[in-house]
Amino acid sequence: MTNNILIVGATRGLGASLRSIYAAKQSTKVFATTRSNPPSDSEQNVSWVPNVDVSHPDVGQTLVKQLPSPLKLSTVIITAGYFGFETFDNPDWEKQVKMYTTSAIGPVFVVQNLVKADLLDKGSKVILVSSESGSITLRHETEGGGNYGHHASKSALNMVGKLLSLDLKDKGIAVGLVHPGFMRTEMTKSVGFDRYWDAGGAVTPDEAGRSLASFIETFDISKTGQFWAPRGPGDIGTAEPVLGSNLPTPLQLPW
Repeated sequence: MTNNILIVGATRGLGASLRSIYAAKQSTKVFATTRSNPPSDSEQNVSWVPNVDVSHPDVGQTLVKQLPSPLKLSTVIITAGYFGFETFDNPDWEKQVKMYTTSAIGPVFVVQNLVKADLLDKGSKVILVSSESGSITLRHETEGGGNYGHHASKSALNMVGKLLSLDLKDKGIAVGLVHPGFMRTEMTKSVGFDRYWDAGGAVTPDEAGRSLASFIETFDISKTGQFWAPRGPGDIGTAEPVLGSNLPTPLQLPW
């Protein structure tokens, strides 16, 4: 029996790593979205779904129309994201709108359309890639303020995931929020966070992808609506000051 995986945002960073990890598994078919045209070279058992942009109002319909029928997805992973750097002195309206739309609005329409098209069934998993930066509890004075749109849009995504988990629990569809880790990506480099890579224990997308894929294997309806760090507290600078020492891995994160 084929295991069908949908990865929304599969061209770079964590999404690209997850695409390769799942494509290498036997009896697994990966449906991978891209905002434009598919890359010219890709893994053998990957089907590209082009022109899917989670910041567009019709993202759900555009996605569903391009998926084959009949199809049942065992796992949906929404990795698409955008980080626009801000400070208190320089907040940015357009960046914030794009961050909220991409992180917290688009996923609702993706998941709702997949469910209404009967592409998800009892036992299916929906994984929303969030960030520890969206935890209000973990925000600590040592890290200061700023980055309003990024951090708050991840908090909004956490609420979206919680609400989706309530709506989908009776259908047997599990919804999880994850902090995949502090990663060495173009996204974190573009906002100047590469200067924290070494001190913050940043990992490659491949390392984060392997940890996340292993966590997804064990994730089920008993954890639906919860917020987890598959790699544990190692790259979360405020974990010990806020939550204490000897924290487990994986680590369930507070809202």
